Amino acid sequence: MAGLRPVQIWVPDTRRPDFAEECRRQSRLAAETDKADADLQHFMDEALADVDGWTE
Repeated sequence: MAGLRPVQIWVPDTRRPDFAEECRRQSRLAAETDKADADLQHFMDEALADVDGWTE
């Protein structure tokens, strides 16, 4: 009635025995990929330098 509708979201089951190991595997993969991408690192460094003066 308020113009809203229900939404269903599927998320990983954190109770699975292999959940933590899968998180570690994906984190390692993402970190290795990021290290190999010099352009991404340069972009991130520039973005970090551009936050001076931001407030919370």
